[in-house]
Amino acid sequence: MILQDTTERRFALLVWDAEGAPPPKDGWITALWRSFGEDGAPGTWSLPRLVEEQADTLRARFLAWIYELGETRIGDVRMVDHLALRPGFSYWWMTLLAEKSYGKSSRLADAVKLLALEDLIGAHSAGRLILASGDKTLAHAIRLLCLNTGLTFEWRRLRAPTEGEALVRRLYRSLPYMVRAGFSLVRYLKQRWPLRQKGRRSPQHYRGEITCIDYLIHLAPKAVSSGRYGSNYWTDLIGVLDADAVEVNWLHLYVAHQAVPSAAQARDLVARFNQNGAGVQFHACLDEVLGWSAIVGTLRDYGRVLKAGACLGRARYHFRPAGSKIDLWPLFEQDWHNSLFGATAILNCLFLNILERTLQRMPHQKLGVYLQENQGWEMAFIHSWKAAGHGHLIGMPHSTVRYWDLRYFSDPRAYLRSGNSDLPLPDQVALNGPVSMAAYREGGYPEDQMTEVEALRYLYLADFSHAQISADQPPRPLRVLVLGDYLPSVTRRQMQWLADAAPDLPAEYRYTVKPHPNCPVQASHYPQLQLKITNAPLAELLADCDVAYTSNITSAAVDAYSAGVPVVSALEGEWFNMSPLRGLEGVTYVTSPCELAETLRRTRKGVRLKAEVYFCLDKQLPRWRRLLGLSAPAPA
Repeated sequence: MILQDTTERRFALLVWDAEGAPPPKDGWITALWRSFGEDGAPGTWSLPRLVEEQADTLRARFLAWIYELGETRIGDVRMVDHLALRPGFSYWWMTLLAEKSYGKSSRLADAVKLLALEDLIGAHSAGRLILASGDKTLAHAIRLLCLNTGLTFEWRRLRAPTEGEALVRRLYRSLPYMVRAGFSLVRYLKQRWPLRQKGRRSPQHYRGEITCIDYLIHLAPKAVSSGRYGSNYWTDLIGVLDADAVEVNWLHLYVAHQAVPSAAQARDLVARFNQNGAGVQFHACLDEVLGWSAIVGTLRDYGRVLKAGACLGRARYHFRPAGSKIDLWPLFEQDWHNSLFGATAILNCLFLNILERTLQRMPHQKLGVYLQENQGWEMAFIHSWKAAGHGHLIGMPHSTVRYWDLRYFSDPRAYLRSGNSDLPLPDQVALNGPVSMAAYREGGYPEDQMTEVEALRYLYLADFSHAQISADQPPRPLRVLVLGDYLPSVTRRQMQWLADAAPDLPAEYRYTVKPHPNCPVQASHYPQLQLKITNAPLAELLADCDVAYTSNITSAAVDAYSAGVPVVSALEGEWFNMSPLRGLEGVTYVTSPCELAETLRRTRKGVRLKAEVYFCLDKQLPRWRRLLGLSAPAPA
């Protein structure tokens, strides 16, 4: 334990949940909720820093609580069994709590910080806790912690931060959960109804005995214009399958994006993929089975979830981790209600019905490969695949496996098989390199169900040279490549830090910004920076920069690192350290604009790093060939 009880017992603890420095100490010690502060500052503890220092213990405790919550008995029946929707399949695994997604559940980091705060209180025997915050949900959770531990609680309410939420969004959030569910279903059907296939496909439409499932996004640059399927998820594997004349069924989940903004365009694009598929590819969108049968089945299942949710009212009293006095209900109340009564509930039921109807009408598939992110729909897919009697199923984490991306980790007990409402798992997980292999192994995943394959999305990195630029090059300004995130709030913070650092940096520095496709950046918003906004391929940009400045989340940081480009990552205290490079040398983390400015000033032009091996990058794909039973690569 890093904490030492050197202070007088029964003092006051100030929890500072605000920007800037806390007020001068007045007989209390301070716990910073959302910032790292100064390392080792006397009388001040940073909860984000404590979370990092005690990460293994805190992550294990949180994952254990999620598992034990599902095993909780309500009226002598386990929660997972209350939520059984099909024989052997529990809806529990589709809930937001079981999914643990940082993009859907905004309170995951707060829950882990609460565990760290409880340890801090215990180590210092505080008698009074003062919370300075504008977050009423956090205040509720900390008030319950104080009540359960006998602390006096005082809330010094600050002005809540405003995000400028649109009026329509605020009105929607004010509606009852069941009404929101109805709106969400109608909206989904309206947007994707053009994908509906008129008339039922016969089994003969599905050409092969191998099925690959992905999202209709991240298409190869010429895929839309040429009508020939190419995907940044699968890259060279598509050509390998075509060369072996392997007939493959490609099933796509449509996601609206700039290249394919409407369902009607997606339908036409898929038809062109089929026309140009050389007789060995068959493409379909999963939403083509939309129809009255799927809608009726969705409403029937939604009714079952509603009924089960009504029986689980007492689950609210089981949101306390074992051995803890924390009550996490205030943090996860919305996720609970949304999962059992709201939009998440009805859309999950729709996905289950869509997947069942798609897989039941397909002829027997010997092999399936899907993009593994452990989202709720994937749990329904795994169940539906096996219920339909199909063969070996492989999950492929297509990007990086980050330590604090909790979707990829469960309590080790969840991997044990009882045959009754177990966590749905594929038969095998194909991991793209030694870092992902180590992450799964350390997370307790069954090692006999893991295999190493080439990193399909990152094969282009094999072409990079890590040689230093010669010293006799003409002088030039430092070139900073800014890699944006897909979360708007994260990108705004990242760019604002750079703007705040600009006055302390040489005016000749050049900044090239590659935004995430779903989160554009406007140069006019940052007039103090000489910004160039581009959507050029990342390979080109990495070859022409001196340093990459990334958010705390984006996996593009690994592209830069693997290409030998020094990486500077913004580490925000409001969330976990989500960097895919966490624990690797050669990466600089900054926790403020001042640290960012100092780091960029120290950066040397043209220096390349010798990165550790992160991915398997053999372009001949020997591991994938063995896994899929394809021919061996031709001799070099």
